[in-house]
Amino acid sequence: MILTLYEPFRHWSETGSVYILSDPHFGDSDCKLMDPGWIEPEEQVARINALVMKNDTFVCLGDVGDASFVKQIKARKKILLLGNHDKKKDYKGLFDEIYDGPLLIAEKILLSHEPVYGLPWCLNIHGHDHSNIESYKEGCKHLNLAANVCGYTPVSLGKLIKGGILSDITSIHRITIDRATEKKEKWHGEAVSDN
Repeated sequence: MILTLYEPFRHWSETGSVYILSDPHFGDSDCKLMDPGWIEPEEQVARINALVMKNDTFVCLGDVGDASFVKQIKARKKILLLGNHDKKKDYKGLFDEIYDGPLLIAEKILLSHEPVYGLPWCLNIHGHDHSNIESYKEGCKHLNLAANVCGYTPVSLGKLIKGGILSDITSIHRITIDRATEKKEKWHGEAVSDN
């Protein structure tokens, strides 16, 4: 059980691990134009199933592609955050939960399809950007899990957390307290100098 997760999402880790991947684009021929090394959907499913076991949860951060390949993923639970190429109706019955936008699953973890900027208090796990991996941009820590960026291999959320990926992120609560303290000290300093 990943206790870091907010209560509504802890059931994802009840019986196993939580694995995350984005942008598999199963069967999308345009992907070869974007990345000549793009692997076939059967190989992607094989790589997913090499890690994701029948008691695990598989979270796809969007741009699924051909829905028939989702059936082959052997996870107990399948979660989808819709991407810019997805239509909810195409995946009903294939995913246990489908979300329309970014999802804050823990105090410092935001899942989204596209990168979200300007949130220094969280790790944004996303896809959409098929060109590179950025660790920090515009005050927010990012982990890009677009399939071709991460070797078409899902990443274990539990291992990321245990590995300390959140350790250098200051929580929103600490940021708020620090700002209030700075304002109070500034106000107190101005009040003393006026006397």
